[in-house]
Amino acid sequence: MTTEQVKKKFQFPSAFTILLALTFVVAVLTRVIPAGKYDYDPNGQPIPNTYHPVEPNPQYWRSALAAPINGMYGIQNPDGFISIYNENGFLYGSINVAMFILLIGGFLGVTMKTGAIDAGIGSVVKSLGTRGKVLITLLMIIFAAGGTSYGMAEESLAFYPLIIAAMLALGYDALSAVALIMLGAGIGTMGSTLNPFATGTATAIAGIPLMEGVIYRIIILVVGTAIGVWYVIRYAVKVKKDPSKSVVTDVKDENEKQFRGDSQNNETVGMTSRQKLILTLFLLSFVVMIIGVIPWADIGISAIKTRYWWFGEMSAWFALMGVVIGLVGGLGEKGTVNAFIDGARDMLGVALIVAVARGISVIMTNGLIIDTVLYWCQQATSGLTSVAFINAIFLVYLPLSFLIPSSSGLATVTMPVMAPLAGFAGVPTHLVVTAYQSASGLVNLVTPTFAVVTGGLAIGRISFAVWWKWVAVLVLLLALLCMVVLSIGVLVGV
Repeated sequence: MTTEQVKKKFQFPSAFTILLALTFVVAVLTRVIPAGKYDYDPNGQPIPNTYHPVEPNPQYWRSALAAPINGMYGIQNPDGFISIYNENGFLYGSINVAMFILLIGGFLGVTMKTGAIDAGIGSVVKSLGTRGKVLITLLMIIFAAGGTSYGMAEESLAFYPLIIAAMLALGYDALSAVALIMLGAGIGTMGSTLNPFATGTATAIAGIPLMEGVIYRIIILVVGTAIGVWYVIRYAVKVKKDPSKSVVTDVKDENEKQFRGDSQNNETVGMTSRQKLILTLFLLSFVVMIIGVIPWADIGISAIKTRYWWFGEMSAWFALMGVVIGLVGGLGEKGTVNAFIDGARDMLGVALIVAVARGISVIMTNGLIIDTVLYWCQQATSGLTSVAFINAIFLVYLPLSFLIPSSSGLATVTMPVMAPLAGFAGVPTHLVVTAYQSASGLVNLVTPTFAVVTGGLAIGRISFAVWWKWVAVLVLLLALLCMVVLSIGVLVGV
């Protein structure tokens, strides 16, 4: 059977299909799972040992069809009333998250359109010349920065031809190039600190500040990137010393012909002053966002005013900076608007998947089974120590991340159940968020359900079998790192 025939025989369904199917499955389960409720404290947290049965409210196919829309605007209560705001004025629905995703997509689209990011990486490649180890280290740090700050994923695909050509010219192989990009951005996403699609969505649903527990995510980011750099350099040096050690020798001639033949097209000139200014504004955008979201007063710092930014303020800020960067970049009014719309369009799928995923929570809430599932999970983990509990959460998220490769979709589906479990187990809620995002990022280094992995390997002509065998040890090391950091977080209790 040919590869094409295998593809036609079976293709793994998209995250949209999986989530929509789950919505209808959960609607059916509202007729099977007993209805129940916890009593809740004024902060909206379930009170332990208060679970009690209630009258069932089964959901039907019409409810399942409307669930994503209700999830976008607000959770529909059993009496049919749609409450968009809670008593504190915060949005229940995912419309705030979805709008932020679209607007930051526009911001990224404008920045990419100016060519500043491409020129910056191209300038780094050219300026380092033959210093291969330094090149690998610096590029992986740059891609990790993109991953941790805004979940760099599909954007990285544009850099594969340039970096593969550069690595081949330095005597390395295509796997070395693919690995430094994929692992750099992937480990950065695994240790997301500001990533609005992973950390932002999860913390919003968990009801905690974006920067809470950031120290543990920084540890995963820094140590994980260091391990990744060591792993890639170790292999790349071995290949350069003895090309027969390459695990992709079967595609060497094809890659040499394509990428070395196109090397003249990949040569870049130095960055212009305008491009340097754009990159400065790009970085400044995230710095200001950090200042805006950190509750400085709560951590005893009075020199900086606490502004309590959330999705509304962050959305407005990135929309403004998208316009500023477009005008500074010389795109003009029409060019800036078109680039912003194109960037937002690229994120439309991510925004919609948040709504579809939130629909599952709507069905569970309206069907009065979400507290029952929470109660069952509490019972299943009640005998575990805090350390065992947080590691069990991490392990549970590994198969879930395979089924739902969208980090925002996974957070929207699972956080309503997982976050309250932390309180029952005596574990800080932010560690559940860290367990989720590190597991999701780890799985997205290898899963064929993630388009970035599929696309990156295809560009480098690397089969999944070769990639899985080569990266297996690194994945185990990174998993161990995450579990150690989560365990330390529980023991420290902060």
